[in-house]
Amino acid sequence: MAVYKDNATGTWRVIYRFTNWKGERKQTQKRGFATKREAQAWEHEVMLKQNSKLDMTFASFFELYEADKKQRVKESTWESKSHVIRTKILPYFGNRKIAEIEAKDIIAWQNELMAYRDEKSKPYSADYLKTIHAQLTAIFNHAVNFYNLPYNPARRAGTMGNEIPKEMDFWTKEEYLKFSEAMMDKPRSFYAFEMLYWCGIRSGELLALTAADFDFQKQTVTISKTYHRSKGRDIITSPKTAKSNRTVKMPPFLCEEMQEYIKMFYDIKPDERLFTVTKSYLSHEMERGAKQAGVKKIRVHDIRHSHVSLLINMGFSVLAIGERVGHEAEKITYRYAHLFPTVQTEMAEKLEMERMEKENSNGKKS
Repeated sequence: MAVYKDNATGTWRVIYRFTNWKGERKQTQKRGFATKREAQAWEHEVMLKQNSKLDMTFASFFELYEADKKQRVKESTWESKSHVIRTKILPYFGNRKIAEIEAKDIIAWQNELMAYRDEKSKPYSADYLKTIHAQLTAIFNHAVNFYNLPYNPARRAGTMGNEIPKEMDFWTKEEYLKFSEAMMDKPRSFYAFEMLYWCGIRSGELLALTAADFDFQKQTVTISKTYHRSKGRDIITSPKTAKSNRTVKMPPFLCEEMQEYIKMFYDIKPDERLFTVTKSYLSHEMERGAKQAGVKKIRVHDIRHSHVSLLINMGFSVLAIGERVGHEAEKITYRYAHLFPTVQTEMAEKLEMERMEKENSNGKKS
């Protein structure tokens, strides 16, 4: 490597040569450093990264981590991870040498986050704190597993926050029917919410649906992709989890409704999206419809909770519900435990019956 002053601009530049992963010799440069010291510092960090030495700043190691990880996860997933790292972790640890960060430093950082209050005096939620810590732990794990960091100080410090089952809002069937009636003035909104409520699919899964996903003879809809919008682009990817790839059986009335909806399009192609709206549009329509119908306001995702609640009240098993909505059975039990109010009572009653039967059988023998 070499550092040079650009006499035309008065700034400094670094020219460096390296061997890439294919064994090819490459040369590149970086311009625009205000001082020679800045150029040399940057040159030093690059050399450390090229040699996989951990005598570098946390910010520099994050660049390595990003290069290693970014292509292995969905774009939307990386955006979420990156936002947390850049806003909650790099401002605190970015200029620290990664090999010198200790558990006590992690604890001090945790204490700052736990003490934070926004303009309304609200702290970060326990779930969010746990999410932030998980990202820091993942970066240190990567350094331990692939770059010979002796130990993970974030793991040694212990986590912060606890993931707890949230009290979730949902509509009863009667509330949803009032809402859906208010939606009839806009067919696209009406049919979108019908799919969300009666199939329990996620909003991203709804917005990715095409005509080819429906089999009206078998009365099914196939969930094999999800939609999100990022930086002005429409992005279609595989669903949230492997379990999310599924075929959902539709009630006959919903099949008729969706056939009616598809017929409203002129010459629609099989792979064209049926609901070319955004998640914010759905939120706006929910707010409008809830107000008009006189029902409580809930989030779009809470319609999925409403579907699960309906199935629970109808007596379906956790396993069957999980298969329909693309969740593992244990997640259904964990997240929706508060919607099973009679389960503990039923268990106690059956245990009582078992006990009484045992006593009765002993009495007969004597």
